[in-house]
Amino acid sequence: MSRIPAAARARYHEEMRAAKIAADPAHRWAHLERAHILSQPDPWLHTRNHVGMLVLAVQQRDRREALGQVVRIAVAAPGSLTGRYPEGNTGRASIGLTQQLPTPPDLAELLRPEQ
Repeated sequence: MSRIPAAARARYHEEMRAAKIAADPAHRWAHLERAHILSQPDPWLHTRNHVGMLVLAVQQRDRREALGQVVRIAVAAPGSLTGRYPEGNTGRASIGLTQQLPTPPDLAELLRPEQ
């Protein structure tokens, strides 16, 4: 059984696709960040998102971001499996690993448990 609602999973995939085709790196990051917020409850999606972030950081030759993503790849699945992840965190290296942030309302709605 999925650890995230079906609508959140679908939006995650939409955000990841949008990140791949966006021409502007800032837009790519924005889509990856939104996908990250949605992916956190699911170990596989969460890790996959950080791999996408690492790829973009390497393409941009951003060493700090790339190193931050390597660390996040290592802790993403265990954090998701134990439920120990900071809600609303965008997944970027400039944000602390445990720093909670407000979840955008449209994403919070998608993450509400299905009833």
